[in-house]
Amino acid sequence: MDRKRNRMLCGGSMMMLLLGHMTTALEVPLDPKVLEGLPQPPTIIHQSPKDYIIDPRENIIIHCEAKGKPHPSFSWTRNGTHFDVDKDSKVTMKPNSGTLIIDISGEKAEAYEGIYQCIARNEHGSAVSNNIFIRQSRSPLWSKEKNEPITVQRGMSLVLQCRPPAGLPPPIIFWMDNYFQRLPQNSRVSQALNGDLYFSNVLIDDTRNDYICYARFPHTQTIQQKQPITVNVLDIEAMNHTVLASFLNGSDFWGDSPSGERAPSFMHPPGTHSTSMVLKGDTLELECIADGLPTPDISWSKVNGELPSGRFSFHSFQKTLKITEVTDTDGGDYRCLAKNRLGSNHHVITVVVKAAPFWISSPQNLILAPKETGMLTCRVDGNPRPKVAWSVNGVPIENSPKDPSRKIEDDVIILSDVPTGSSAVYQCNASNEYGYLLANAFVSILAEPPRVLTPPNHVYSVITNSRALLDCASFGSPLPKITWFKDSQSILDGDSYIIHKNGTLEINVAQPLNSGKYTCTVSNNLGNKENHVYLEVKEPTRILKQPEYKVVQRNSIAVFECKVKHDPTLLPTMIWLKDNGELPDDVRFEVGSDSLTIRDVTEDDEGTYTCIRNTTLDQDSASAALTVVQATPIPPVVQEQPDMPTDLELTDQRERSVQLTWTTGDENNSPIKLFLIQYEDSLHEPGIWVNMTEVSGTSTTAHLELSPYVYYSFRVLALNEVGLSEPSTPSRQYRTNPSQPDMNPSNVEAIGTSPDSMTITWKELTGLESNGPGLQYKVSWRQKDVDQDWNSLTLANISQYVVTGTDTFVPYEVTVQAINDYGSGPRPEVVLGYSGEDSPNVAPENIQVSVQNGTEAEVRWEAVPPSTVRGRLKGYKVSYWKLRSLHKQEPEPEKPQVLIFSSNDTEGHLSNLHPYSQYSLNIRAFNGKGDGPTSTDQHFVTPEGVPGPPANFKVRNLDLDSLVVEWAPPLKDNGHLTGYLLKYQPINATDELGPLKELLLFANETSITLDNLKYSTRYKFYLNAMTVKGSGPTITEEAVTVMDEALIRHPAVEAGKGSAPPPPPPTPPVSKSLQPSLHNAPTAGRMFGSVNSSVEEDHALISWEYSGPDKNVYVEYVVDNSKEPWKTEFVNGTRTYQIRGLKPGMSYRVRVVAKDYSGTTVHGTEELLITVPAMTNKQVDIATQGWFIGLMCAIALLILVLLIVCFIKRNKGGKYPVKEKEDAHQDPEIQPMKEDDGTFGEYSDTEDHKPLKGSRTPSNGTVKKDDSDDSLVDYGEGGDGQFNEDGSFIGQYSGKKEKDTAEGNESSEAPSPVNAMNSFV
Repeated sequence: MDRKRNRMLCGGSMMMLLLGHMTTALEVPLDPKVLEGLPQPPTIIHQSPKDYIIDPRENIIIHCEAKGKPHPSFSWTRNGTHFDVDKDSKVTMKPNSGTLIIDISGEKAEAYEGIYQCIARNEHGSAVSNNIFIRQSRSPLWSKEKNEPITVQRGMSLVLQCRPPAGLPPPIIFWMDNYFQRLPQNSRVSQALNGDLYFSNVLIDDTRNDYICYARFPHTQTIQQKQPITVNVLDIEAMNHTVLASFLNGSDFWGDSPSGERAPSFMHPPGTHSTSMVLKGDTLELECIADGLPTPDISWSKVNGELPSGRFSFHSFQKTLKITEVTDTDGGDYRCLAKNRLGSNHHVITVVVKAAPFWISSPQNLILAPKETGMLTCRVDGNPRPKVAWSVNGVPIENSPKDPSRKIEDDVIILSDVPTGSSAVYQCNASNEYGYLLANAFVSILAEPPRVLTPPNHVYSVITNSRALLDCASFGSPLPKITWFKDSQSILDGDSYIIHKNGTLEINVAQPLNSGKYTCTVSNNLGNKENHVYLEVKEPTRILKQPEYKVVQRNSIAVFECKVKHDPTLLPTMIWLKDNGELPDDVRFEVGSDSLTIRDVTEDDEGTYTCIRNTTLDQDSASAALTVVQATPIPPVVQEQPDMPTDLELTDQRERSVQLTWTTGDENNSPIKLFLIQYEDSLHEPGIWVNMTEVSGTSTTAHLELSPYVYYSFRVLALNEVGLSEPSTPSRQYRTNPSQPDMNPSNVEAIGTSPDSMTITWKELTGLESNGPGLQYKVSWRQKDVDQDWNSLTLANISQYVVTGTDTFVPYEVTVQAINDYGSGPRPEVVLGYSGEDSPNVAPENIQVSVQNGTEAEVRWEAVPPSTVRGRLKGYKVSYWKLRSLHKQEPEPEKPQVLIFSSNDTEGHLSNLHPYSQYSLNIRAFNGKGDGPTSTDQHFVTPEGVPGPPANFKVRNLDLDSLVVEWAPPLKDNGHLTGYLLKYQPINATDELGPLKELLLFANETSITLDNLKYSTRYKFYLNAMTVKGSGPTITEEAVTVMDEALIRHPAVEAGKGSAPPPPPPTPPVSKSLQPSLHNAPTAGRMFGSVNSSVEEDHALISWEYSGPDKNVYVEYVVDNSKEPWKTEFVNGTRTYQIRGLKPGMSYRVRVVAKDYSGTTVHGTEELLITVPAMTNKQVDIATQGWFIGLMCAIALLILVLLIVCFIKRNKGGKYPVKEKEDAHQDPEIQPMKEDDGTFGEYSDTEDHKPLKGSRTPSNGTVKKDDSDDSLVDYGEGGDGQFNEDGSFIGQYSGKKEKDTAEGNESSEAPSPVNAMNSFV
């Protein structure tokens, strides 16, 4: 189509078509990688400026760089003629470049001034550079001149001329003083554009001698100084003629006019009208300087128009109007008005705008295929209108060879039916009196298939509602045709899409639905190519919570919030400004992710603060002001729950996700910790809000993952330290489209419930998980390792299915798959299950029991065959129970104990057995269905063990030198008790143990009285029960013997009463195993065996055999031929019992009975007749007899009476005053003995009731009896006891006192009453 139209060139419309073709070709980037190997005419890519001013101190470098294929060669012209570089040794050309380097060392730069032009050529054409005008920069010195002092009358105007030397470029002018300080300027004194210094009126203070004009030449960086000018300002009215004449001698005088106040007049430009010319695009400067007193004010206006908005400015105190980038509309008349209180004046400046040539359409490179048509356009404008001249390969076109395919029409060259090999470079030169334009454009004749130059898979990102441009840069000759597709659908040029000539696809207002994959196809008659690009339409950045105006107190905290919503895929940055500038560099300013905090606020912090939120694609900003006031008392801070979030918005809407944004409510003095997002599914569970996710308290957006086939509504709650806010208003409803299930039911199991069935169960999907309507479950099963098809069944609204007709305990493979109206879920996972179990049908065999000791045994068995388990073997149950005790009858059999062992065990350990007992045991296997048959019972017996500790062990005080030890039989005898082992030993005051004594006691004994102990002494007792296996655990107890003899009693003890001890035994306690004679009695009853007896002087030992329970066995006895009731004593589960308190010489009938819980006799032995032997006389310890103690007391009393009589007689004779001696040597430790605490009463004479000497009382208030008290030495019959010459007893004052003192240190025993008598002298 293009080729056909090119053949029909005619008129302006065809020219515009060709122009469009050319423009399209121009936009193809000439990528070196793409065009590598393709021919290309030269193109100038870098050159020096047209007006090139050089520094004469440095080498001259004239740039000229070009590209082409093949690489071009370079030559130069100078002032219109060929410049032979090789002939000038000072000039060199850089390799592979046209850049000239001229070495001016030893030469003057003026020698190389001129107009230079570079030509770059290869076999396809020649390109030329601009005419480069080389000039040397100049900074000439000021011409010498003598400046006469200037005298001027106060109030007059004054102009100090600068007239700097002409430089290249022109110098920069400024006025300074001798100290290099700029002279002050204002509306009265100012510098004009030409450098002169104007005074609208002078003051006396303007008098000085150092008005110096400086000129700075920028190229050489030199400054030239004019000679200083002296100005004298006179107040003539205050001076006489003589003084004035002398002052004016030899000086210029300004001031022919009056010096008083006057209306304004113009000093520059003079008159009322002037003209100024400016070139289009340059800067226009208009100047008006007025004379007047007071100093006039200057204002500007445009006649019949307005000053150009945004391009004008005033300078030099309103005296200069500057307009930048001048256009044709800036021409016209401008009025400057000078005004003071005495009047006004104006000046009109007519501005004429001229224009150097400027491009309207410059010629562009053309790439044409053979026989194609193209056009080069050189459209320019200017004032005056420029002339256009064409050249080809640097030669004026009129002087070049004729080309029939080329036609010139003023500023257009039309190329038609171009032949191969006609490539060339065309130059267009447009010029007028103000300048010229030169452009090169090559025409390359190529035949190339299309190529796409845009990178493949490029991703374009734009903001919603903005313009999107998708590039499809291509190259090809002929020019390729470009076609666009989106998701395989062709895109037509229309309202939504615009396809540009260069192939760019434009979407004027991009929306999220425009996101996706785009494909552009380029084609010509030599082939076609395609390229894929992607468009992502992002959410705009928007400030949801803008900073608010703040009024804060000084030294407090100011916080500006700036919470922003942005596309989650874009990385935002936050910038804060103060008064449109950077924040102060102060640690008090803290920039957070969405806030600015200013601490310790001061008045300097007042201003406007702006937050700018940038992303790579867009930005948003907001501002707020801060006002600082004086501090006032701070009211108490009240913290409350936050206000609910607002402005919920759904963005970035996709099939399975959406972005939720909101605006934070007031925190109410407690920072928000997090936001809780909830959703409601109005399709499946209307009215129920479910927690979905949480985000931090600093965020206002959340990316939510969604499920198909759900009608979502969202709401947000804020949480601070106080609690949750009220829920926000729900968002608009967001419905997701149905889809096939994403998941299958979970917790799939296949469990056998009966021997011929299997139940398949699963957890159903929720409505949220269904993903669509019509949810069903496809249940499939097949026997494992069997070549058979799957059995399948589709079910709905159910979570189990029972498969019947299965073999017992057979493995099955099972699957459950979710299905809805939109398809099936993923491939389900295969679950292994088993059909139902049945109980094992065989019991374990070859059971063996090995007894380890009285409490432990080992059992072994053979595992049952796997084929008989009929299920999954879980283990073995070992049941065992005690049948009976071997030495007593249990009231009832024990319940079986069950031990469970794993399926791998074939042996087990039995513990906590009862010694000396018979047990029974059996074993059975079990699986998930239940227990199998029980094996034959196996019996085994445990041996005897050591007994447990005796029970109720206690010791009672009985007498001054005896203790009663009582106990009960062990709760666990663990065999036949053979007796008890009792040990005891004294403990002295330092807790040291004395000698240990042992007693072996009969098994039926439960108490014993220990006599002949030391009074007031602590004893420790140890008691063990014994069987044939040894002694059981030891129990201990401690007790103290009584001291007070007043408490010694010998009450009558009836036989059988355990509470009163018997009289002292005629024989010492048994210290070894007893071997009494035994009397056999006939067996009576079924439970009792033989009964034996052993009789001593005051007791009888009864033993028997019994196979019944031991809990209610009693020994009963009565005096023979007596009508007294039978006495009954409980035997505490033993097989022997000792009857104490029997009367010597008496006969007794004895029987052993068993009673039930009501006290009725159920079993008994025959009565046994026993006779207690009569008491025999034995040697008695006289010291312990009562008659002896009474005799000794009488003797002591008699001696006391004799001593008193002697004492009385001695006092009458006046010899040996014993009492005085006693009074002088009283022992402070001697204390009277009181009757109320069990000691001897106080004994004194009748006059002073002094205490008896030598009387002592132990601390515990008791008197201990000692064997040494029986010695008569202490009574004066031996040892140290002596009588005085008058017959008085004085042993207390000699060796006896020393002896008592020594004994008192060695023993804790108190002196005996006999010893105490020795102190009464």
